[in-house]
Amino acid sequence: MSPFMLTPHAALDRCREGGTRQLVLLSGERGAGKTTWCRSLADLAQEQGLIVAGLASPAVFCDGRKTAIDLLDLSCGETRRLAERAGFGTLETAGLGWRFDPATLAWGNALIKSAGACDLLMIDEMGPLEFSGRDGFTAGFAVIDACRYRLAVIVVRPKLMPIALQNWPQAQIVEPTDTV
Repeated sequence: MSPFMLTPHAALDRCREGGTRQLVLLSGERGAGKTTWCRSLADLAQEQGLIVAGLASPAVFCDGRKTAIDLLDLSCGETRRLAERAGFGTLETAGLGWRFDPATLAWGNALIKSAGACDLLMIDEMGPLEFSGRDGFTAGFAVIDACRYRLAVIVVRPKLMPIALQNWPQAQIVEPTDTV
């Protein structure tokens, strides 16, 4: 299945449509604008009075270098530090080059679990930790499968798309774009 381009405005139109619930897997390489796209969509949805639940993971830059990742509760704007770049010789989580804060991971999972019926559910992102079942936002699987949303947008890296599609074969693959 080939991805197609989708703007946040077009995704919001899908969210407003009645009928079947839609699951979108937003995919792109590092720096493709996935988190920016997610935040734009969440902002647009909230401006229009839609119920938004879920998480975004904005990067933190210092001197042009990505040094950390925050976790943003899209329903209220609360932010906590999710991960910091692991230094040379530092124990890393799953070989990903990041030290994840266990308390923030637990907070994120609790937020996902508590997501009730909503117009837009967003999880940025489900990656190697989640798909291996070892860590991360594993609560996302049950919440996605419960279908208590009109539109769910789940960020998944391209290399993990085959396993994501095994979990959700009905999902549409989308690449972020700001253009109409």
